[in-house]
Amino acid sequence: MGKLLFKLERKYGQYAIRNLSLILIICYCIGFILELLSGILNIDFVGYMCMNPYLILHGQVWRLVSWLIIPPEQFSIFTVIMLYFYYSIGRNLENTWGDFRYNVYIFSGILFTIISAFVLYGGAYFVFRKELAEGIYTAKQLFTQPYDIINPYSGAVVLFPCFWFKGISTYYISMSIFLAYAITFPENRVMLMFFIPIKVKVLGIIYAVIIAFNAFDYVIDKRYYMAVIIVASMLNAFIFFLSTRQYNKISPREIKRRSDFRRKVQWAKANMGHEATHNGKTVITRHKCAICGATELDGDNMEFRFCSKCDGNYEYCNNHLYTHEHVRRI
Repeated sequence: MGKLLFKLERKYGQYAIRNLSLILIICYCIGFILELLSGILNIDFVGYMCMNPYLILHGQVWRLVSWLIIPPEQFSIFTVIMLYFYYSIGRNLENTWGDFRYNVYIFSGILFTIISAFVLYGGAYFVFRKELAEGIYTAKQLFTQPYDIINPYSGAVVLFPCFWFKGISTYYISMSIFLAYAITFPENRVMLMFFIPIKVKVLGIIYAVIIAFNAFDYVIDKRYYMAVIIVASMLNAFIFFLSTRQYNKISPREIKRRSDFRRKVQWAKANMGHEATHNGKTVITRHKCAICGATELDGDNMEFRFCSKCDGNYEYCNNHLYTHEHVRRI
């Protein structure tokens, strides 16, 4: 993954969009303004911008991009704080990864979300295949009328697929930005509620749990379309997490290499090093006097020499090099 990105960056890095985080924030601001105008002018601007594969395939191709303007939540003072927070961490990622890699991360999340919308579009034809075959609903009704209906077979209230696509926004893509930040800077601290210091990796775990719980809750509630959207929006964060893990640590080759290294270290300790006690701890030293047991840890001026007249590798400090009794093998 890293090698592929490196090759792509060398070839297409000059086309990367700079300050992409700021552009995303500007898009949200435009979306908030359009939402405000919708209430004032009584015109559903959001309805003309949301993702809808049926309308895209019938000429409204601007929806491939315009859904990015839809704000991830309702406007409030907390929204301003969150947008500033996401902007700051986005800029940090841009400065750390580079513009190109950050572009790839964001646009891959957008691409996966668009693909999920078309998957839901195909799934809707399968779910409503019986009703479409019998002419109870038309495809245009399914994908353009955003209200509840009563299924004539089960009697249950069913949401038309048009409503499925209204749930598509950049909310989970924004959350994926924070997860990427948590993976990249796990030890950084942020001030929760402006006064509680907490490590980013802890917040990242909390975010991941919340996202997983949301997806599971939608599945339990049989709102499978939202679970698909969540998984697709977070797929870029999942791929990034896998690509940053060092799986070679558990590969058979790595296990063998570590085993060989430990064996060599043990051999070196047995043949080249000496055990000694220093400050109450057992340590391995390179030199040890065969008479008094002094090591290089006992002083900066300590010197050690091997005696050429002794049979074997006997090392002596400068105090016993000339005063020791030579060792002879019988």
